[in-house]
Amino acid sequence: MRVLAIDTALAACSVAVFDLGRGGVLAHESRLMERGHAEALMPMVARVMSESDLEFTDLDRIVVTLGPGSFTGLRVGVAAARGIALAAGKPVVGLTTLACFAAPHIASDDRTPLLAAIDARHEQVYMQLVGEGGRAVIAPRVASVREAARIATAAPTRLVGSAAALVHAAWMTGAQPPLCVDTTPAPDIDWVARLGAVAAETLASPKPLYLRAPDAKPQDGARVARR
Repeated sequence: MRVLAIDTALAACSVAVFDLGRGGVLAHESRLMERGHAEALMPMVARVMSESDLEFTDLDRIVVTLGPGSFTGLRVGVAAARGIALAAGKPVVGLTTLACFAAPHIASDDRTPLLAAIDARHEQVYMQLVGEGGRAVIAPRVASVREAARIATAAPTRLVGSAAALVHAAWMTGAQPPLCVDTTPAPDIDWVARLGAVAAETLASPKPLYLRAPDAKPQDGARVARR
C-alpha cells in the first residue's frame, strides 16, 4: 500500500509518501505556517514525490486530513487531494485531525484515556475523547474549554493537540493532573500517512469536517440584489 498524505488543516503544511510494503515513510516534508498553505502545498508535493522516486500512478490512494481546523486550510488540502486523485485515477481517504493527533499516543498506550483538543477560539475547542483500545468515547464535537477540562478530569487522562495547554489551564481544582500534555500544533504527517494506509475506503468523496459555521459571514448590506 503506497499513499500520499496531505495535511493543511492547522498550523502546518505537510506532505508524506508512505509505502507499507517497504516498511515506512519514503519521504516527507513539513513546515509550520498559519497562512500560505495554498502556495506552499503543490511545490511541496512535487518535492516529496520526487524524493520518493514514485509517480502518482504508482500510488494506491491519497490521504488527507478533513478537520476540524482552519476553514481555508481544510479547503486547500481537500481540493488538492481530490484533484490529484482524479488525475491519477486513485481513491481519496479522509482522516480527522483529532484522530491523527491521538494516533501516536494510542500506539504507545491504548489503555489510558486520551482527550484530543484543537483551539476553536472564543473559549471553545474541537475535542474528542478516546478510551481503551482507541475507541471513541465522545465523538468529535465543539465544547467550551471548561467543559473539555471537566470531561478530561473524570479519569487519568492524556491531553494532546493544539488546545492541550488551554484545557490544562482550565483543569478542575484538586483533580489529578493529566498524565501528559502534548501541545504539538499540527498532526505528525508520518502518522497521517500510516493511518491512511490502513483506513477503510468509502465511496463518498471526502469533505471538510468543520463542526461549526465560519466566524466570518457576508454583510447583508453588501449583497448584490438578485433578479
